[in-house]
Amino acid sequence: MSNHEQSNSSTDKEKNIHTDFTNNMTYGEYLQLDKILSSQKRLSQHHDEMLFIIIHQVSELWMKLILHEINAAIESIEKDDLSTSFKQLARVSKVQTQIIQAWDVLSTLTPSEYMEFRDSLGQASGFQSFQYRKIEFSLGYKTDHVLKIYKKDPDLYEELVKAYESPGLYDVAIRQLKKKGFVIDHNVLNRDYSSLYKENESVRKAWLEVYRDVDQYWDLYELAEKLMDIEDSLQQWRFRHMKTVERIIGFKMGTGGSSGVNYLKKVLDQRFFPELWDVRTEL
Repeated sequence: MSNHEQSNSSTDKEKNIHTDFTNNMTYGEYLQLDKILSSQKRLSQHHDEMLFIIIHQVSELWMKLILHEINAAIESIEKDDLSTSFKQLARVSKVQTQIIQAWDVLSTLTPSEYMEFRDSLGQASGFQSFQYRKIEFSLGYKTDHVLKIYKKDPDLYEELVKAYESPGLYDVAIRQLKKKGFVIDHNVLNRDYSSLYKENESVRKAWLEVYRDVDQYWDLYELAEKLMDIEDSLQQWRFRHMKTVERIIGFKMGTGGSSGVNYLKKVLDQRFFPELWDVRTEL
């Protein structure tokens, strides 16, 4: 078969490809690409500001999906549908790998390049990411001082307060321990969800028993490991964040007023599911 014949054959096979979208929705319209691709508004004329904006916008989109899946997983666990929650939590972990790798792209920004447009940011900072705060809240890390940042937008503030006062992923996991017959302290099961979770001996003993009898408590064991995957990945994200910031601005103060690298190093010590880390020492 000649090249001309092969070309005609290929064309015939694809003759059903749609090309007339006069009355039909296009790919770009479905994804609203006109809005997405016109949202990169540089405040300086520096070439690398485009990189800076896109990295943070993409990360926020991934965080939106993380919240979508974590909230769904919380609902699934509350309904005792652990198998569905495993799929949802596994997806969270996969998304986290994408956010972690984004720091590798941002680290191509050199200190000299960033200094050319850093002042354009004013006091805007990733510290103010409301979606990141919602992720922290959903994992049980509650700090009321950060809520003040969002009072400028009443609707957003109300949304964040709701997340702040709601049970997190670990709370519903602990309830599963109770449902499976473990003795859990009343003050844990009925705690104020707006307060920072503190380690509890009854919870530690329950998880220890789960890990010592995996066959009997397989669902709880798998749930625990899914939680560990998420916290492990979040800590990796935090570490890469800290090292990328150090690489680009050293120990300068953050644009949002934080101490920068020193603050990011401090949050590495935060733990979301403390008993799940502790049992590893005891096994």
